[in-house]
Amino acid sequence: MTRFLTLIIAALFPVLLLAQNDYGTLLKELDNTVDNYQVYSNRKENEINKLKDLLAHSSTDLQKYDIGQKLFDEYKLYQSDSALAYARKNLRIATILRDVTKINSAKLNLASIMGTLGMYKEATDVLDKIDIKATPSLYGNFYRVNTTIYLSMSDYAASAQEKKKYDALTRQYRDSTMQSYPSSSNLKFVDQASKLLQDQKYDQTLGLLLDYFPKIANNNPDQAVVAFLISQSYHGKKDQEQEKKWLTISAISDLQLAKKEYISLRSLAFMMYEDGDIDRAYKYMKRSLEDALFCNARLRTYEISKMMPIISEAYQKQNETNRFQLVLFLVSASVLSAILLVILLLLFKQMKKLNKAKQDIDLANIQLSELNKELYTFNEKLNESNFALSETNLLKEIYIGRYMDQCSDYIGKLEGYRRKLNVMATTGKMNDLVTAVKSKQFIENELKEFYTNFDKTFLQLFPNFIEEFSALLVDEDAVQLKEGELLNTELRIFALIRLGIKDSAKISVFLRYSVSTIYNYRSQIKNKAVGPRDDFESAVMRIGKEMK
Repeated sequence: MTRFLTLIIAALFPVLLLAQNDYGTLLKELDNTVDNYQVYSNRKENEINKLKDLLAHSSTDLQKYDIGQKLFDEYKLYQSDSALAYARKNLRIATILRDVTKINSAKLNLASIMGTLGMYKEATDVLDKIDIKATPSLYGNFYRVNTTIYLSMSDYAASAQEKKKYDALTRQYRDSTMQSYPSSSNLKFVDQASKLLQDQKYDQTLGLLLDYFPKIANNNPDQAVVAFLISQSYHGKKDQEQEKKWLTISAISDLQLAKKEYISLRSLAFMMYEDGDIDRAYKYMKRSLEDALFCNARLRTYEISKMMPIISEAYQKQNETNRFQLVLFLVSASVLSAILLVILLLLFKQMKKLNKAKQDIDLANIQLSELNKELYTFNEKLNESNFALSETNLLKEIYIGRYMDQCSDYIGKLEGYRRKLNVMATTGKMNDLVTAVKSKQFIENELKEFYTNFDKTFLQLFPNFIEEFSALLVDEDAVQLKEGELLNTELRIFALIRLGIKDSAKISVFLRYSVSTIYNYRSQIKNKAVGPRDDFESAVMRIGKEMK
């Protein structure tokens, strides 16, 4: 899947190049290309293996030469030693074929790859032995190889004098190269731009290359070369942002075409180092070194080896700084964690205390609630007691007044009765005296009057007694009063109970009935109660509770 995605990205690479305005996007693309370099290497190996398979099945020297040339082209910027081997094989085959053009072409390939390997003496020896006049069609390639070799020798010249000499030869061969190629040749176009760049004509170089770049095929190795020349023009103009952008474009093209001999990524790595982007600098330089070693490009390896220690040291320092920061962070995190743990423990203890305090408060609230209930019950009982006392005091006041009036009345009546009996005795009316003494009429009249006074007094105290009493019975009409009656016997019994006289013996004396009769009356009425029988007399006691 990763390989598939990478190939899609590679297919879209020209779109990125045409955009050319988002350096950040290009850097991400380069990072992705570096990370997936093996995908492009594998693709390159597949192409090489196909050619090797064709070579193994070729039957003629001509076929072997043509396939060998293709293998040389594949290996030239991929693996120099293999390219050198195929250049030598092709030279032997061309010699067998006795084809001067093929012989000279093979020698040019051999000299070219020797230059890449830093074998300048050997390369120039090969070039000196070429009779180029015998193959006019190879003039352009001959001069081009010479230009490349002397340019490299100039870059690595040991003295200024030698450098000047090699620069002159480079210019001479470049001019010859430009004259030997047709005007429409891409190689002539690139050489023309290189000459302008060498002459420090940066604006002319850019004017030439920026229009030419979009026309280059995506699989053309010159795409990376042109992008690099553009970056060098911006380098000359001191425009680092554009220089980095075009180095990035060149490096992407190099890597996606599986080139192992290149300059762009190494140059970009050094600029990243100068910008302080050590991670990218190290990553790009490491990739460049590995590719240079794989390709056996000795000069590139030498160039990288001079810069790699500097970047590697900076990378190590940054790693040490990062490790120190990480350790500092871990220590800080540990300290903060310890502080947080202590705070959590303190909070936990505080929460336990608060929880215990809450439990104590809840318990106190429960106890207070119970105490309030008890207090409420006590207040209710106290109110009932106060009401009972008030009621008792009222009853006392009323009944004491009635009692004194009744006593005074009885004394008067007894005095009148005594006088009557005395008159009978003094006048000798003995029969009338005996009859009067034996008669109960006086007592009955007095009892009737006593009960009437009791009824009036009671109903004065409890005016709704009869209605409320009847409401306590299943049949509210169970108690029937005769005409002229205020209370009957049943009502008087429960009136006395309402007044607090609950003893049947006392009630029987008051009403002049037997104790059993009183008990029967009480039982009969209880049996008619609406609620529980045992609660009936308590309900009677609550009659008239609203009395002030």
